[in-house]
Amino acid sequence: MNFRERLQSWRYNLIPDHLVGEILTKRWTDNAIPFLALVIVVASFGSAIPGFFKLTSLQDSTRQLGEFSIVVTGLTVVMLGGGIDLSVGSIFALSCFSAVSVFFIFEQPVWVALSASIATGIVCGSINGYLVGYLRLRAFLTTLVTFIIGRAIFDILVVNYAAQIQMSLATSDVWDFVGDGTFLGVSISVLTAIVFAIITHVALTRSRPGWHVLAVGGSRRSAHNAGIKVRKTVFLTYVFSGFCSSVAGFLIACRLSGAGPGTGLNLEILALTAAVVGGNSLGGGRGSVVKGLMGAIIVLVMTNGLIRLGYGTGTNQMVLGLMLAVAVTIDIRWLKNRHKVLNEVYVAPVYLKMGETQSAAPGSGTPYELDNRLSEATHIGLGELEGPEDVILDRNDNLYCGTRHGEIVRFFAPDYKRSEVFAHIGGFPLGLAFDSRENLISCVGAMGLYSISPDREVTKLSAETARSWTSVVDDARLRDPNDCDIAPDGRIYFTDSTKRYDAHDWALDSIENRATGRLLVYDPKDGSTRTLLDGYRYTNGVCMAHDGKSLFFAESWACRVHRYWLEGPRAGTAECVIKDMPGYPDNINRASDGRYWMAWLGMRTPSFDLSLRHPAMRKRMTRRLPQDEWLFPNINTGGVVNFDETGRIVDALGDLSGISHPMVTSMREHKGYLFVGGILNNRVGRYRIPGADETWTGPSSYWGFGE
Repeated sequence: MNFRERLQSWRYNLIPDHLVGEILTKRWTDNAIPFLALVIVVASFGSAIPGFFKLTSLQDSTRQLGEFSIVVTGLTVVMLGGGIDLSVGSIFALSCFSAVSVFFIFEQPVWVALSASIATGIVCGSINGYLVGYLRLRAFLTTLVTFIIGRAIFDILVVNYAAQIQMSLATSDVWDFVGDGTFLGVSISVLTAIVFAIITHVALTRSRPGWHVLAVGGSRRSAHNAGIKVRKTVFLTYVFSGFCSSVAGFLIACRLSGAGPGTGLNLEILALTAAVVGGNSLGGGRGSVVKGLMGAIIVLVMTNGLIRLGYGTGTNQMVLGLMLAVAVTIDIRWLKNRHKVLNEVYVAPVYLKMGETQSAAPGSGTPYELDNRLSEATHIGLGELEGPEDVILDRNDNLYCGTRHGEIVRFFAPDYKRSEVFAHIGGFPLGLAFDSRENLISCVGAMGLYSISPDREVTKLSAETARSWTSVVDDARLRDPNDCDIAPDGRIYFTDSTKRYDAHDWALDSIENRATGRLLVYDPKDGSTRTLLDGYRYTNGVCMAHDGKSLFFAESWACRVHRYWLEGPRAGTAECVIKDMPGYPDNINRASDGRYWMAWLGMRTPSFDLSLRHPAMRKRMTRRLPQDEWLFPNINTGGVVNFDETGRIVDALGDLSGISHPMVTSMREHKGYLFVGGILNNRVGRYRIPGADETWTGPSSYWGFGE
């Protein structure tokens, strides 16, 4: 490795570029940005303002925050439903006036004042909801008009009745407690805001009406086609917003015991800014109550902080305007271009210099030299199958294989001309194995590990394993379970080829070439799944050794085969027994002569080997070229290799004609024949092995069936 390549290796292998793409795919990144902004704002103003974190200062601020948060919660629900409510400030003010007038002018009990306030909010919200939901008027213009009318009515009422309110002698301990009291050191307004937030969050995420709101916000046409009552849902969001504003209006009425021209002034701008800054989308369908609360804290801390630092109202308005503009820009541009950004940064190739290999060309004289014997194979199910990635035979000589349609097909012995769908699993059934009770175990791409009983009952065994504490990637989920085999004690050992990509994205995984494959074990005794080995380049085939004390597994993109020890002094360790092969190894299975069969799904090419030493070129390739023009491993030509316990290559079979089985992903020996499968094939091949034991079968080798 020269100096330039060493630099490339350090740059692309040590700097975790892929973490950026992984982080951007996570849903929590939408919450991370406003949370980071919240921390910065609180830390900045907390350090700049003396006494910012004192108890008395926090109590005054939190009372205001509680009232404001309730308004923001209501507005958030409207926005999630695809609407907007500019009238929250006027509803807040009118509800406040209703409460103080009933209590101070009419001298009614506190509960009557609360009822009057809530009634005011619900009526105003219903008007908005009817106009926007049922009459289908524009939400922005409609709520702007109701805001102007509501504000005008409030101003008229304040001018005419403010004096009576101020001169009233009405008092109540309950009124004073709601306005200034605390419970367990927390103000009533904050407790109310917390209750509102929890109930609203649960309703949005765990109830049918909440799901309807999100569905309507995501796409009203689709929601209508799905049978959701769109107009009613929109109507209810505005009613809820009015209800929230009325409760907040009652709380401020209790706190201030009055209403003036400044009550609720510019509240709609503050609430809208808070909801958007928190990360709620103006387009609807995307956001949460938590985001609204974070935005409320950011806006309130910033506005109050600027005032305490001596800045005027104009500065506050300018800062709010800038915050709103930035938040809206980020929301719109990110929503529109997120997939483009991910396409730019997600694929992060690494540097790899493959070892020199021996030739597999005919006449080369190497152990890997391919011949044309597989072209003599006869066909089973020609034109009836799509993608029989793995094949297996039971004790009655019947043949099983998966298809890309999510089915496992059974061909009946002895001529294999009659077939049936044995089971429908879904996904893409890949590796197959029979256990001691004749249950058929299958690795299903993007789904997990499944079992099909002899009476065709399908059972999911495992779809995840324990997540790594330090992993940004969600490595708990099985993304590409590929091949499996079963130990004498019933444990199922299987491979998960990559933690970064699903099965259909194997080309991206080969181009990136990160070591994200792993070997796992499922224990039927307790239903647990554990990761045994990690950090391999596309783990693939797995096969128990004949003595049951170790297993072999393939590392496809590295062109290696490893042996993992289950018992003895080396238990729990792995060693490489075959390396630098000219082909990409796939499934591995037992042979009748005590050796092993291994499939080559494709052959190495000088061009792709060279590209592995140029990760920047591969990254540009995925960004600038259509996928059908990418350079990736050649999987059009492969073969079958026979090796012994030490990894010594004994034989190699191929189809040089390219007609019968040019691409091989699996093979099984059974009673003197080799049954061949391929993920791109439309048939299963059957090749007679000269001199093979015509009584040997896989079920007898593993479980003694037929002996």
